[in-house]
Amino acid sequence: MLDIVSLGIISIFVGFLGALTGLGGASILIPILVVFGVPVKEAIACGMVAIIATSSGSAASFIHERITNVRVAMYLEMFTIVGAIVGATITTLINATLLYFFFAAFLLTAFLKFRESLKGDFIPSATQDRMSGWLGLSGSYYDDHAGRVIDYRVTNAVWGGLGMLVAGLAAGMLGIGAGAFKVTVQENILKMPPKVSSTTSNFIIGVTALAGVSVYLFSGLLNLTLMGPMAVGTTIGAVIGGRVLNKLSGKALRILFFVIVAYLIIQMVYKGVLSI
Repeated sequence: MLDIVSLGIISIFVGFLGALTGLGGASILIPILVVFGVPVKEAIACGMVAIIATSSGSAASFIHERITNVRVAMYLEMFTIVGAIVGATITTLINATLLYFFFAAFLLTAFLKFRESLKGDFIPSATQDRMSGWLGLSGSYYDDHAGRVIDYRVTNAVWGGLGMLVAGLAAGMLGIGAGAFKVTVQENILKMPPKVSSTTSNFIIGVTALAGVSVYLFSGLLNLTLMGPMAVGTTIGAVIGGRVLNKLSGKALRILFFVIVAYLIIQMVYKGVLSI
């Protein structure tokens, strides 16, 4: 079992990576807790707390730099909150072994359009559907790495909302921010730039996690001993990550994102097989 100091140090690193990739930290932290013997349902419940800490630590920095699209985030949160409450309720009722494989299967969705996501710079959508235009889902930000302002228009608002409903379901069910899926939806369906996708995902996951953690609180799965160092460590790491993100290239962030997700998939499948 991890001691408080070790867990705090690991959580700093996890919060840093979570802020950079939009994964939220819990996707990385839950497999680590499972490896060290924490029951998967308990790890999932505590992971939701880490998500809130990561989101809180990085969101302020991203909003200050005007990278996060708050209007898009508020629209998508309507779907993720509903999904999170339903998903968390499901987790309290099903066999724990199934959660390992659900976790891995869900992370695989991050590899949708894998090759396309690594090709060149962001190309903004040439058109915008009526719903997205009516909601005013567009924006711009100054990219430190590119040295210029990036303008973009969000499209496919309805399909993006439905995708976020699924993401919220997985977030509540698996105790993760579902950042892998949210970033994928935002980049491939909503046509948002990689940095905006990562930062907006970080903003959304905190609210989604807050909805899900309420279910785990009443189910008695929250471990206060684990939650303390995890919350402090991931917050510190997320603040650091928030200051670094805009200085990296979008392609570097995508590569880091896919490397982490691939490792997590292998880890959860391995633990799932052992638990059978």
